[in-house]
Amino acid sequence: MTIDRVGFIGLGAMGSRMAKNLVAGGFDLIGFDGAGTAGRLPAGATEGNSAKHVGEAADVALLSLPDGAASAAVTAELLRSRPRRVRVVVDTSTIGVTAARQISARLREAGLGYVDAPVSGGIAGAANATIALMFSGGADELERLRPVLGAISKRCFHVGTEPGQGQAMKLLNNYRSAVALAATSEAVSFGLTQGLDMKGMLDVLNASSGQNTATSDKFPNRILPGLYNAQFRNTLMLKDLMLYGENVAAAGTSSDVSRAVLEIWRRFATVEPDADFTRIFAFVRDRR
Repeated sequence: MTIDRVGFIGLGAMGSRMAKNLVAGGFDLIGFDGAGTAGRLPAGATEGNSAKHVGEAADVALLSLPDGAASAAVTAELLRSRPRRVRVVVDTSTIGVTAARQISARLREAGLGYVDAPVSGGIAGAANATIALMFSGGADELERLRPVLGAISKRCFHVGTEPGQGQAMKLLNNYRSAVALAATSEAVSFGLTQGLDMKGMLDVLNASSGQNTATSDKFPNRILPGLYNAQFRNTLMLKDLMLYGENVAAAGTSSDVSRAVLEIWRRFATVEPDADFTRIFAFVRDRR
């Protein structure tokens, strides 16, 4: 498959940065966002007027969408493209195992390829092309798509061959991230009551066995300076944790810790809906 033009649908905090890297990588890009394309489209890209339009104009369509319902709606619109140019859909969204399998089956029935390829690393990773990309598909598909994927991620992991395996990897990753952020918020809150300095605690934790991405990134860069600007909403984290819980229940594996963590994030999202997810520290500290 020759890739002369790339489509990108979903130009939010992550998608707009990935799209910008594709343009910087020399790709002819057409982009679309249902919430408004013009203000989010990177310079040098062509503005699409719908997902259907992208399907008619691009060889490959990348998606960066909030949930499975959005991915299902967009891929249904891609199927209505006439004449249809798009041959493969690469979904970087977090939509869950079942949704990935269902969308893949629907697209493949219509002759379109589907790649389950969620990403992790936040807005900094998306901007610097250092996000981890969890590719689930055939080795031949990976090689054909590698030039495109390499423009958005220097860390592409081939985690499986079947749709849903990339989603499973992403969900367990986000679960661990949610645990680390909630647990670090509790630990730092305790330390503050003992007269310890937050920066000092982080310095020690990052040189000790308690180190994690909350102590090395989110606390020093987003929480300590009071910015709370990771640009990832707590409601999206709650969605990911709920998906994780559903898939764990289906697999029949242990869920003692994840059920407790889910309840913390559920309360946080109820009290401060759509808040930046790093604000869980203030929520935990103030015991709300």
